[in-house]
Amino acid sequence: MSISEFFSKVEVYVSISGSRCSSRRSRSAVVDVAILKVLIIVVVVVVIVVVVVVVVVVVVEVVVVVVVLVVVVVVVVVVVVVVVVVVVEVAEVVVVVM
Repeated sequence: MSISEFFSKVEVYVSISGSRCSSRRSRSAVVDVAILKVLIIVVVVVVIVVVVVVVVVVVVEVVVVVVVLVVVVVVVVVVVVVVVVVVVEVAEVVVVVM
């Protein structure tokens, strides 16, 4: 059911119940429907904002994790390359000395 269908059903219900009441009560029911519409719109907007914030936070966390993993991989590769270079240099020196 869409929001417009919901509002039309609420208005029909309020108009039926308002016809049983005095005209003052009917005006109050119209105000109640207006307040209900505003409250539903506010709730929908708040839900949309919360969903957007959660999605942004999750995306930012994923990006941070990926960046940290890339940095760790780069550091490990650099350390391995440095160790290999040092071992090769030491091996060359040992071979020359022998």
